[in-house]
Amino acid sequence: MNSQVSFQPGSLVAARGREWIVLPQSDGDTLHLRALGAAEDDATLIYLPIEPQPVTPASFPWPTVAEASNHAAGQLLRDALQLKLRTGAGPFRSFGNIAVEPRAYQLVPLLMALKQAVVRLLIADDVGIGKTIEAALIVRELIDRGEISRLTVLCPPHLCEQWQRELQQRFHIHAVVVRSSTAARLERGLPANQSVFEAYPHTVVSLDYIKSDRRRDEFQRACPECVIVDEAHTCTFSGQGRQQRYTLLKGLAENPDRHLILLTATPHSGDEEAFFNLLGLLHPSFRELKDAAAGSRQPLREQLARHFVQRRRPDIEEWQDRQVFPERLTAEITYQLTGAWGGLFEEVLSYARTLVERAEGQGAMRQRMSWWAALALLRCISSSPAAAVNALRTRLAGGSLDTLEDQGQSLEEAEAQGRERVLDGADDDLSTQDIEPAACTEDSQLLSELIAKAEALAGPGQDPKLKRLLEHLAELTAAGFQPVVFCRYIATAHYVADALRKAHKSHLVQAITGEFAASEREAAVDAMGEAEKRILVATDCLSEGVNLQNLFTAVVHYDLSWNPTRHEQREGRVDRFGQKAREVRTTMLYGRDNPVDGAVLHVILRKAESIRKELGVLVPMPDDEGRLTQALVGAVLLRQGRLATTSPQRALDFGEPALAIETAWQSARERASRNRTLFAQRRLKPEDVLPEWRKTLAVLGGEDDVERFVRRAATRLGAPLEAVTKATAAHWKLHIGSLHAAALRERLGGEALEGTLRIDFHQPPAPGAVFIHRTHPLVSCLADHLLEQALDDHAADADAARVARAGAIFTAAVPARTAVLLLRLRHQLNVTHRQQSRLLLCEETVTVALPGPEGGELLAGDSVRALLDAEPARNMPPPLRDHHLRHFLDQLPAWQPALENLARQRAQALLADHRRVREAARGSGEYRVTPSLPVDVMGVLVLVPA
Repeated sequence: MNSQVSFQPGSLVAARGREWIVLPQSDGDTLHLRALGAAEDDATLIYLPIEPQPVTPASFPWPTVAEASNHAAGQLLRDALQLKLRTGAGPFRSFGNIAVEPRAYQLVPLLMALKQAVVRLLIADDVGIGKTIEAALIVRELIDRGEISRLTVLCPPHLCEQWQRELQQRFHIHAVVVRSSTAARLERGLPANQSVFEAYPHTVVSLDYIKSDRRRDEFQRACPECVIVDEAHTCTFSGQGRQQRYTLLKGLAENPDRHLILLTATPHSGDEEAFFNLLGLLHPSFRELKDAAAGSRQPLREQLARHFVQRRRPDIEEWQDRQVFPERLTAEITYQLTGAWGGLFEEVLSYARTLVERAEGQGAMRQRMSWWAALALLRCISSSPAAAVNALRTRLAGGSLDTLEDQGQSLEEAEAQGRERVLDGADDDLSTQDIEPAACTEDSQLLSELIAKAEALAGPGQDPKLKRLLEHLAELTAAGFQPVVFCRYIATAHYVADALRKAHKSHLVQAITGEFAASEREAAVDAMGEAEKRILVATDCLSEGVNLQNLFTAVVHYDLSWNPTRHEQREGRVDRFGQKAREVRTTMLYGRDNPVDGAVLHVILRKAESIRKELGVLVPMPDDEGRLTQALVGAVLLRQGRLATTSPQRALDFGEPALAIETAWQSARERASRNRTLFAQRRLKPEDVLPEWRKTLAVLGGEDDVERFVRRAATRLGAPLEAVTKATAAHWKLHIGSLHAAALRERLGGEALEGTLRIDFHQPPAPGAVFIHRTHPLVSCLADHLLEQALDDHAADADAARVARAGAIFTAAVPARTAVLLLRLRHQLNVTHRQQSRLLLCEETVTVALPGPEGGELLAGDSVRALLDAEPARNMPPPLRDHHLRHFLDQLPAWQPALENLARQRAQALLADHRRVREAARGSGEYRVTPSLPVDVMGVLVLVPA
């Protein structure tokens, strides 16, 4: 039986034949322990009253001459120690627990959040800048600081799996998806009075599932203390569905202690009321900005600037980080409606016009359905022969127009269906419906003839649009680009994909449409990574929520979207954070004499682009439920004869609808310009952020440190990495079976790492390769193995794979003999927040230099850390190496007080860091830091002038 001894968290103990660190969860009878060098979550529990052998304090052994080896082995020890840190002592608690190296600009929302006692933040960064990473960084930091324990992400249904995957893979937050198809399974077995949100600390919840009155009340009762809302602009008070979402968020925001992070790339979609309702979720007073007098507006603006961050691509340029975004090169290519295809287009246009004229003077339902059928024909014939055939073959719901008014379908429902199938939706609710709309209103000889002609004109020989696409893709692929072709309808996507398979036999061509479930779409995209050459054909089901930057470098708009925001979303799938290519191509394909393309291009798309260039922001299209677009296309439909639109000046030919849209655009531009001035932000600048970023990288290491460690460790352990060089995707192979140590192979096998691994050390990884980050099991297993060997007194001295705890070299890096010590410092961080205390453990590696025989002060800092990378000038004989080592090792006891004083200084620096970045917590809590002594001397390197 073991007599009870009190052990402080962070102290070293000896138990069961090895050394452990005492974790903060320990109490009088129970010790939670982590083995030295083991992973953060690799903990063991010891119940002291029944432990057969006493648990005793352990002193960490100093290096000895017997543990000396070459210089590379010493550097490997440094890297293994650094990359094993999970609870780093930098200003951020979370960075040792994430699998992504964020860019410095992505720390701005995190630092803004940490300046608030309760986080209320609207992150409105542009598409592709990295809002998901920015929000997840905030919640990971709050979790690791002990300020929250539960999290919910509210998002549209099609984004649930993406959020779940991002949280798990990049931030090690394991969340369950809560939606109609999963809720019953998650609730099974729970006590009657326990909610899913109480049983599962981290959840990703479909907004459409949770917004209903019954579920909303339960959720508000059990809602976690931190909520992320993605696509927050869809939760404003406008329309029935969004009204329910707004009611849900308004109720959550009324709890003053709840952390709320709102994400949207389009905070202002043209609806002033909706925009200020969104701001009101941050604080009710922000709604008053809408009507505030000039004198009272400034204080509110200053307060809002602490809660609202909005950056566009140009705003990121001030960070001078050329690795963030590629250069986007845009182009336009055209085709002509020539020959038989031009004749068919005229016939379909004439038939569509007849549909509208024939319904004049009839009932409202007949007129509107004829109108939507005519617009559907124009949209589909402009897309492809296949889409036109489907539209002509598909009868309107219920059959002929004579029976439509007797089916019970309201005019409002018919209008909504027409807008969904034909138009592209509003900016806060863009349509992803890609099924061809029905246009058949009767059975007639004319329809049969049109269908037969359209079928006969399929293929590049007869279809000038498809022919021009094939020519352009030949140019793109020859230049090494991997393109995505976006189409409006399913039939068009398959039609295009079939033609591309014949023309590009060396490429994998895949069509992904709304026929796939959300999870199937992602799996199909991922599978394309196995092919070296690939072309993706997709509908707009992939323009939201699926990131394509890992595999593709070009976007072709085969069908023009009638909403400019959709174009930006398509291009943002490829041109976004993480794109490795330095250049991305985007191409817009349109008919030079296609009147529908001409109207949309000149009156909508080019006007949007000109305003974006002027203001630096994409202004949402000012269109009330598509009425202006309907009027514009209607002008094309009802005008006799073909319209040639070869220049922007011809946009005036579209008459009153074009003038109405121009007026609406001008109003939207002026409103956006006022808002840009009103909400001009005093954002954190690089000089405010970069010092904190550099401190964190110095403590934990970055992607380059991971690559250096794995390559050196694999070589030392008998399995040097094999380079795999491809035109666009260089990476490495690691042959696990070649590793000398059976124990290491077994440990890797337990992590499902076996056979030959394809690995990459930078995001995004090469297709088919796994991204190896500092928290990846491969890094942990290699570091564990090497550190355990270094600290194992029973390991064979002749083991060439051991890392070195001691060494000496001749080098030109120093003017006098100097000893460099590699220290591991442990600190106990006591956090008191909202009257609750939590004890956290912090670790860091520090490099210090002991002066030579002439004496001097203990030295530390970047210049000393760099000495570990000093290059040997020539070989040093082992007897001379041992002589130099013995001299300094004998001096270590005398330096112990100075090392402990350094530990106290580092503890105070850690305290200052935490207080500085979390300054808002001072009023509601406090931090205390205590160093764990004695200091661990992990390694010593003696540098002798060459």
